[in-house]
Amino acid sequence: MGAGRSVGCEGELVILEEGASRLGVSVAYTVAWGPSVSSLDQGVLDAEVERLLEELRGRYSLEGLRGDPRVRAYRDFYWRIGVDPTKTRPSSEALVRRGLRGRFPRINPLVDAGNVASARHMVPVGLYDLDSLEPPARLTVTRGGEEFKPIGGRPERLPPGVPVLVDSRGRVVHVYPHRDSVETAVKPSTTRILALAAGVPGIPGEALLETLRELGRLLSLLGWSSCPPRLLPTG
Repeated sequence: MGAGRSVGCEGELVILEEGASRLGVSVAYTVAWGPSVSSLDQGVLDAEVERLLEELRGRYSLEGLRGDPRVRAYRDFYWRIGVDPTKTRPSSEALVRRGLRGRFPRINPLVDAGNVASARHMVPVGLYDLDSLEPPARLTVTRGGEEFKPIGGRPERLPPGVPVLVDSRGRVVHVYPHRDSVETAVKPSTTRILALAAGVPGIPGEALLETLRELGRLLSLLGWSSCPPRLLPTG
């Protein structure tokens, strides 16, 4: 489906399965569509990024960041799933840290919008090309042996018990809540996406919705449209 065409806002595109729900995760998602990434103006979000950096400097310090309740919640969840957050930081925390150092990443306007929304609300955001992903996607846990093709890394086999997002073709498109697959990554031809806000115990559902509303606002600056975000019921 190309830019300018309507994308339905109804229907279940993400399913939270019992195994993942038992971990206490929560998920909100939306769909957005618009002109291809390659046609977007790289400078449209410059002012938004500068405003974000000012906000971050007024809100956090590098020394005190780990005491923030949302940072703490994601770090605690990482420990719970066997990931050392001092070595692999939650993506939203990593963005804020880079922002506090004045080196906020700029990749392309679409990904930049997701990163700004993530850093502003301290909630990880994943963006998935809907022409590459086969919905509905299921947030589940691995049985062991599933293949994952990470962005910037080699294919690997996952151990059992890992929370993952799997599309209807059985591909692992996301290791929750910090790694995405190259198979469904945003690319220059992308004109529609599934956007996911990843919650963990201690993060209110409204924070996930606020994050996706902010993403929708930023995408509108790029000439994109989006559906109202949807929070999945837990338990």
